[in-house]
Amino acid sequence: MKLDLKIIPTDLLEQYRSGVAPLLKKDFDALNDSELSIDTFSFYTSVSAVFSSKIEGEQIELDSYIKHKRFGIKYLPDYTRKIDDLYDAYLFAQKNKLNAKNIALAHSQITKHILKKAQQGKVRVGNMFVITQNGKIEYVAASADKVKFEMEQFYNDVEVLLQTDLSFEETLFFASMVHLVFVKIHAFDDGNGRTARLLEKWFLSQKLGKNAWFVQSEKNYYNNHQTYYNNIRRLGIDYEELNYNEALPFLQMLANSLAKGNNL
Repeated sequence: MKLDLKIIPTDLLEQYRSGVAPLLKKDFDALNDSELSIDTFSFYTSVSAVFSSKIEGEQIELDSYIKHKRFGIKYLPDYTRKIDDLYDAYLFAQKNKLNAKNIALAHSQITKHILKKAQQGKVRVGNMFVITQNGKIEYVAASADKVKFEMEQFYNDVEVLLQTDLSFEETLFFASMVHLVFVKIHAFDDGNGRTARLLEKWFLSQKLGKNAWFVQSEKNYYNNHQTYYNNIRRLGIDYEELNYNEALPFLQMLANSLAKGNNL
Protein backbone atom coordinates (compact mmCIF):
# COMPACT_ATOMS: atom_id res chain seq x y z
CA MET A 1 0.00 0.00 0.00
CA LYS A 2 1.29 3.43 -0.96
CA LEU A 3 -0.13 6.39 0.94
CA ASP A 4 0.77 10.05 0.69
CA LEU A 5 1.03 10.64 4.43
CA LYS A 6 2.88 13.61 5.89
CA ILE A 7 3.37 12.69 9.52
CA ILE A 8 1.88 9.26 10.35
CA PRO A 9 4.59 6.64 9.75
CA THR A 10 3.90 3.35 7.96
CA ASP A 11 7.22 1.50 8.37
CA LEU A 12 5.76 -1.00 10.86
CA LEU A 13 2.57 -1.70 8.93
CA GLU A 14 3.62 -4.99 7.35
CA GLN A 15 5.07 -6.34 10.59
CA TYR A 16 1.95 -5.27 12.49
CA ARG A 17 -0.42 -6.73 9.89
CA SER A 18 1.27 -10.11 9.97
CA GLY A 19 0.94 -10.28 13.76
CA VAL A 20 -2.81 -9.63 14.07
CA ALA A 21 -4.71 -12.73 15.16
CA PRO A 22 -6.86 -14.16 12.32
CA LEU A 23 -10.02 -14.31 14.45
CA LEU A 24 -9.82 -10.71 15.66
CA LYS A 25 -12.19 -9.43 12.96
CA LYS A 26 -14.71 -12.08 14.00
CA ASP A 27 -14.42 -10.95 17.62
CA PHE A 28 -14.99 -7.35 16.54
CA ASP A 29 -18.05 -8.24 14.44
CA ALA A 30 -19.53 -10.13 17.39
CA LEU A 31 -19.48 -7.10 19.71
CA ASN A 32 -22.88 -5.95 20.95
CA ASP A 33 -24.19 -3.14 23.08
CA SER A 34 -24.91 -3.84 26.75
CA GLU A 35 -28.41 -4.65 27.92
CA LEU A 36 -27.95 -1.80 30.41
CA SER A 37 -27.96 0.75 27.59
CA ILE A 38 -31.16 2.66 26.93
CA ASP A 39 -32.07 5.64 24.74
CA THR A 40 -30.72 8.09 27.33
CA PHE A 41 -27.74 6.05 28.58
CA SER A 42 -24.85 4.23 26.87
CA PHE A 43 -23.05 1.66 29.00
CA TYR A 44 -19.94 1.43 26.83
CA THR A 45 -19.67 5.20 26.52
CA SER A 46 -19.62 5.24 30.31
CA VAL A 47 -16.86 2.62 30.33
CA SER A 48 -14.82 4.72 27.88
CA ALA A 49 -15.29 7.97 29.79
CA VAL A 50 -14.60 6.47 33.21
CA PHE A 51 -11.46 4.53 32.35
CA SER A 52 -9.98 7.23 30.10
CA SER A 53 -10.49 9.64 33.01
CA LYS A 54 -9.00 7.20 35.52
CA ILE A 55 -5.84 7.02 33.40
CA GLU A 56 -5.52 10.77 34.04
CA GLY A 57 -5.94 10.28 37.79
CA GLU A 58 -9.65 10.97 38.25
CA GLN A 59 -11.04 9.22 41.32
CA ILE A 60 -14.21 7.73 39.85
CA GLU A 61 -15.59 4.18 39.90
CA LEU A 62 -17.58 2.67 37.05
CA ASP A 63 -20.31 1.39 39.37
CA SER A 64 -20.85 4.85 40.85
CA TYR A 65 -20.85 6.50 37.44
CA ILE A 66 -23.43 4.06 36.06
CA LYS A 67 -25.65 4.79 39.07
CA HIS A 68 -25.22 8.49 38.31
CA LYS A 69 -25.92 8.30 34.55
CA ARG A 70 -28.36 5.38 34.35
CA PHE A 71 -30.31 5.73 37.59
CA GLY A 72 -29.97 9.40 38.43
CA ILE A 73 -28.08 9.00 41.71
CA LYS A 74 -26.74 12.41 42.76
CA TYR A 75 -23.10 12.88 43.72
CA LEU A 76 -21.06 15.97 44.47
CA PRO A 77 -20.44 17.77 41.14
CA ASP A 78 -16.64 17.50 41.39
CA TYR A 79 -16.95 13.70 41.44
CA THR A 80 -18.65 13.42 38.05
CA ARG A 81 -18.41 16.65 36.03
CA LYS A 82 -15.15 15.96 34.12
CA ILE A 83 -16.33 12.45 33.31
CA ASP A 84 -19.68 13.85 32.19
CA ASP A 85 -17.80 16.21 29.86
CA LEU A 86 -15.84 13.35 28.35
CA TYR A 87 -18.99 11.22 28.06
CA ASP A 88 -20.63 14.05 26.09
CA ALA A 89 -17.56 14.31 23.84
CA TYR A 90 -17.91 10.61 23.00
CA LEU A 91 -21.60 11.13 22.19
CA PHE A 92 -20.62 14.06 19.96
CA ALA A 93 -18.05 11.90 18.12
CA GLN A 94 -20.64 9.17 17.59
CA LYS A 95 -22.80 11.62 15.63
CA ASN A 96 -20.20 13.66 13.74
CA LYS A 97 -17.46 13.23 11.14
CA LEU A 98 -13.86 13.05 12.25
CA ASN A 99 -12.18 16.25 11.03
CA ALA A 100 -10.19 19.22 12.33
CA LYS A 101 -13.24 21.32 13.20
CA ASN A 102 -14.97 18.55 15.12
CA ILE A 103 -11.79 17.51 16.93
CA ALA A 104 -11.55 21.09 18.24
CA LEU A 105 -15.20 20.99 19.31
CA ALA A 106 -14.70 17.64 21.05
CA HIS A 107 -11.65 18.98 22.88
CA SER A 108 -13.67 22.01 23.98
CA GLN A 109 -16.22 19.64 25.51
CA ILE A 110 -13.57 17.44 27.14
CA THR A 111 -11.86 20.42 28.78
CA LYS A 112 -15.01 22.31 29.77
CA HIS A 113 -14.03 22.03 33.43
CA ILE A 114 -10.26 21.71 32.91
CA LEU A 115 -9.16 24.73 30.84
CA LYS A 116 -10.23 28.33 30.53
CA LYS A 117 -12.65 29.01 27.68
CA ALA A 118 -9.97 30.70 25.57
CA GLN A 119 -7.85 27.52 25.63
CA GLN A 120 -10.60 25.02 24.86
CA GLY A 121 -10.26 23.57 21.36
CA LYS A 122 -7.30 25.85 20.61
CA VAL A 123 -3.82 24.70 19.66
CA ARG A 124 -1.39 25.79 22.36
CA VAL A 125 0.87 28.80 21.81
CA GLY A 126 3.55 27.89 24.34
CA ASN A 127 6.05 25.06 24.64
CA MET A 128 4.89 21.90 26.37
CA PHE A 129 6.74 19.57 28.72
CA VAL A 130 5.37 16.47 30.41
CA ILE A 131 6.63 16.48 34.00
CA THR A 132 6.93 13.53 36.39
CA GLN A 133 5.62 13.76 39.96
CA ASN A 134 9.13 14.39 41.25
CA GLY A 135 9.60 17.34 38.90
CA LYS A 136 11.69 15.79 36.14
CA ILE A 137 11.02 16.38 32.45
CA GLU A 138 9.67 13.15 30.99
CA TYR A 139 8.83 14.38 27.50
CA VAL A 140 9.34 17.49 25.37
CA ALA A 141 6.43 17.92 22.94
CA ALA A 142 6.43 19.65 19.54
CA SER A 143 7.72 23.19 19.97
CA ALA A 144 5.33 26.13 19.94
CA ASP A 145 6.57 27.34 16.55
CA LYS A 146 5.95 23.93 14.96
CA VAL A 147 2.84 22.58 16.67
CA LYS A 148 0.33 24.24 14.33
CA PHE A 149 2.13 22.91 11.24
CA GLU A 150 2.38 19.44 12.76
CA MET A 151 -1.36 19.44 13.42
CA GLU A 152 -2.09 20.54 9.85
CA GLN A 153 -0.11 17.53 8.65
CA PHE A 154 -1.91 15.31 11.14
CA TYR A 155 -5.34 16.47 9.91
CA ASN A 156 -4.21 15.91 6.32
CA ASP A 157 -3.20 12.34 7.10
CA VAL A 158 -6.44 11.57 8.93
CA GLU A 159 -8.43 12.80 5.93
CA VAL A 160 -6.31 10.73 3.52
CA LEU A 161 -6.83 7.62 5.64
CA LEU A 162 -10.56 8.18 5.95
CA GLN A 163 -10.78 8.32 2.15
CA THR A 164 -8.64 5.20 1.65
CA ASP A 165 -9.93 1.63 1.59
CA LEU A 166 -8.23 -0.12 4.47
CA SER A 167 -8.35 -3.73 5.60
CA PHE A 168 -9.41 -4.51 9.16
CA GLU A 169 -5.79 -4.96 10.24
CA GLU A 170 -4.73 -1.73 8.54
CA THR A 171 -7.55 0.13 10.24
CA LEU A 172 -6.40 -1.07 13.67
CA PHE A 173 -2.85 -0.03 12.84
CA PHE A 174 -3.77 3.47 11.75
CA ALA A 175 -6.25 3.99 14.59
CA SER A 176 -3.42 3.26 17.03
CA MET A 177 -1.07 5.51 15.08
CA VAL A 178 -3.60 8.36 15.16
CA HIS A 179 -3.68 7.95 18.95
CA LEU A 180 0.11 7.83 19.29
CA VAL A 181 1.05 10.62 16.87
CA PHE A 182 -1.54 12.95 18.37
CA VAL A 183 -0.38 12.35 21.92
CA LYS A 184 3.23 12.91 20.87
CA ILE A 185 2.42 16.25 19.21
CA HIS A 186 0.57 17.20 22.42
CA ALA A 187 -1.29 19.95 20.61
CA PHE A 188 -3.36 21.34 23.47
CA ASP A 189 -2.62 22.83 26.87
CA ASP A 190 -4.39 19.89 28.56
CA GLY A 191 -6.71 17.04 27.69
CA ASN A 192 -4.34 15.50 25.13
CA GLY A 193 -4.53 11.95 26.49
CA ARG A 194 -8.31 11.93 26.74
CA THR A 195 -8.58 13.39 23.24
CA ALA A 196 -6.08 10.91 21.77
CA ARG A 197 -8.00 7.92 23.12
CA LEU A 198 -11.24 9.36 21.77
CA LEU A 199 -9.63 9.94 18.34
CA GLU A 200 -8.48 6.32 18.17
CA LYS A 201 -12.03 5.05 18.66
CA TRP A 202 -13.54 7.79 16.50
CA PHE A 203 -11.28 6.74 13.62
CA LEU A 204 -12.23 3.09 14.15
CA SER A 205 -15.92 3.94 14.04
CA GLN A 206 -15.59 5.97 10.83
CA LYS A 207 -13.91 2.99 9.15
CA LEU A 208 -15.62 -0.01 10.79
CA GLY A 209 -18.98 1.17 12.08
CA LYS A 210 -20.73 1.40 15.43
CA ASN A 211 -19.14 -1.74 16.93
CA ALA A 212 -16.03 0.37 17.45
CA TRP A 213 -17.77 2.15 20.32
CA PHE A 214 -18.15 -1.18 22.14
CA VAL A 215 -14.38 -1.86 22.20
CA GLN A 216 -13.11 -1.48 25.76
CA SER A 217 -9.71 -0.06 24.79
CA GLU A 218 -9.72 2.62 27.49
CA LYS A 219 -10.37 -0.04 30.13
CA ASN A 220 -7.51 -2.15 28.78
CA TYR A 221 -5.18 0.87 28.82
CA TYR A 222 -6.14 1.65 32.41
CA ASN A 223 -5.78 -1.96 33.59
CA ASN A 224 -2.30 -1.93 32.04
CA HIS A 225 -1.57 1.76 32.50
CA GLN A 226 2.09 1.35 33.42
CA THR A 227 2.64 -0.68 30.25
CA TYR A 228 0.59 1.88 28.32
CA TYR A 229 2.79 4.75 29.48
CA ASN A 230 6.00 2.76 29.09
CA ASN A 231 5.07 1.92 25.50
CA ILE A 232 4.46 5.62 24.77
CA ARG A 233 7.83 6.49 26.36
CA ARG A 234 9.70 3.94 24.22
CA LEU A 235 9.80 6.38 21.31
CA GLY A 236 11.99 8.88 23.15
CA ILE A 237 11.78 11.99 25.31
CA ASP A 238 12.09 14.68 22.61
CA TYR A 239 9.58 15.20 19.81
CA GLU A 240 12.35 16.04 17.35
CA GLU A 241 14.06 12.70 17.98
CA LEU A 242 11.14 10.27 18.21
CA ASN A 243 11.80 6.76 16.92
CA TYR A 244 8.54 5.29 15.65
CA ASN A 245 10.29 1.99 14.95
CA GLU A 246 9.80 1.43 18.71
CA ALA A 247 6.02 1.83 18.44
CA LEU A 248 4.96 -1.80 17.86
CA PRO A 249 4.27 -2.68 21.53
CA PHE A 250 1.99 0.35 21.80
CA LEU A 251 0.23 -0.39 18.51
CA GLN A 252 -0.52 -3.94 19.64
CA MET A 253 -2.43 -2.75 22.71
CA LEU A 254 -5.56 -1.82 20.75
CA ALA A 255 -5.63 -5.24 19.09
CA ASN A 256 -5.19 -6.81 22.54
CA SER A 257 -8.26 -4.88 23.69
CA LEU A 258 -10.27 -6.80 21.12
CA ALA A 259 -8.95 -10.23 22.04
CA LYS A 260 -11.56 -12.58 23.48
CA GLY A 261 -11.90 -12.02 27.21
CA ASN A 262 -10.90 -8.34 27.13
CA ASN A 263 -14.33 -7.11 26.09
CA LEU A 264 -16.48 -8.57 28.84
